[in-house]
Amino acid sequence: MSEENPKQTYRGRLAPTPSGFLHAGHVRTFRTAWERARASNGQLIFRMDDLDPTRCTSEFAHACIEDMKGMGLDWDEGPDRGGQFYPYEQSKRSDYYRKALRKLYDLGFIYPCTKSRKEIREAGLLDSSGKEYLYPESFHPQSKDIPHNDFRGNTNWRFRTNWGEIVKFTDTKKAEQSFLVGADLSDFLVWRKDGLAAYELATVVDDQLMAITEIVRGEDLLVSSARQCLLFDALGWSRPRFYHCELLLGEDGKKLSKSTRSLPRLFSAS
Repeated sequence: MSEENPKQTYRGRLAPTPSGFLHAGHVRTFRTAWERARASNGQLIFRMDDLDPTRCTSEFAHACIEDMKGMGLDWDEGPDRGGQFYPYEQSKRSDYYRKALRKLYDLGFIYPCTKSRKEIREAGLLDSSGKEYLYPESFHPQSKDIPHNDFRGNTNWRFRTNWGEIVKFTDTKKAEQSFLVGADLSDFLVWRKDGLAAYELATVVDDQLMAITEIVRGEDLLVSSARQCLLFDALGWSRPRFYHCELLLGEDGKKLSKSTRSLPRLFSAS
């Protein structure tokens, strides 16, 4: 696949993270992605977002595939193994992510970060939801000049945001969305010191290379979509469309857990 892939006909994706078993909320989101691709006579790509080796396992990945099939969902693209399309695996695509990281570095959009999670928490800057600590503006370097030979793959790299900037995108389901840098988001990780791409960068790179035209995901990832818009813009790539599904909550009013494999077969395709 090439960075020059055109985004013309509808191309959606199923992109589970195999860090646990799928739950009913995933079922609804993936079923929506499947329905939108089929209604548009488009293509659906299956990708396993298995970046984190400490959380993602082959057991969960296999369960994802079997549960997708059990829901009656099919897909049109992925590595062909014996006449069946298996998912692309992010864990095997690091070279693509490193290339994009280098481009961000050369353009001055990222910087190496030595601050620990403890230091960030102690700064006490909570986002507008009150659930996540933001990276303070005072922590990022005042100068964008990084020594040209200081490009290292074994450090944390952060994307430099502009304090006070408003990030907007139009969501197909939820209308225009607006996020304020310094309140809703701030400088975010694009690369980890263990040599792995962070979720935001890997997702943007793959959605570009796979020519995804619409991303269907849960509304808990709205802020993540705003971060990814910044990356698409910085890399000079066209943003895909977004469709954020409402979250399916448990009886306690909280997000559903991945801890148990309890998919209701009521969600199978009809």
